[in-house]
Amino acid sequence: MGLVILTGASGAGKTAIAEAIARDHGVDVAVHHFDSIGIPPLDVMIRDHGSREAWQRAMAIEWLARIAPQVRSGCAVLLEGQTRISFVVEAAATASIGDYTLLLIDCDDKARAQRLIIERGQPELANEDMMNWASYLRKEAARHGCEILDTGQRSIGQSAALVLEYLRTFKP
Repeated sequence: MGLVILTGASGAGKTAIAEAIARDHGVDVAVHHFDSIGIPPLDVMIRDHGSREAWQRAMAIEWLARIAPQVRSGCAVLLEGQTRISFVVEAAATASIGDYTLLLIDCDDKARAQRLIIERGQPELANEDMMNWASYLRKEAARHGCEILDTGQRSIGQSAALVLEYLRTFKP
């Protein structure tokens, strides 16, 4: 078993995928949610870290350090959260985790907007900033050679099954 890290913009399905895996495979997979550490207000992020990006980087480093012992013990570990791919790469290196799969969970903007507005009831997130963030992550995934799991036409169950395959076929 190995480590799989899911990242992506809001509405892509990463949390729903992680929750489905925790519900159906929680005995076999340790599932962690980046946001479970709490998201401070922007002014606190700036006060404590200098910027939102610096806070996100610091938390990525903290998370990978936190789960490193589980990974080294051979457990199957899934971490999901909304962070830059470059921060995950740096955090994994800092935690001396060399073997992991980083997946960008993504969908087209129309599907994202529908999920955020209708399914999640968070229309305030279906904005230009979120769509630009999704676009940024796609470009970053291409730069880093990160695989993209498009959830636009897949159910949560189908997407979770694909993520489970990454966990099961992991070869350190």
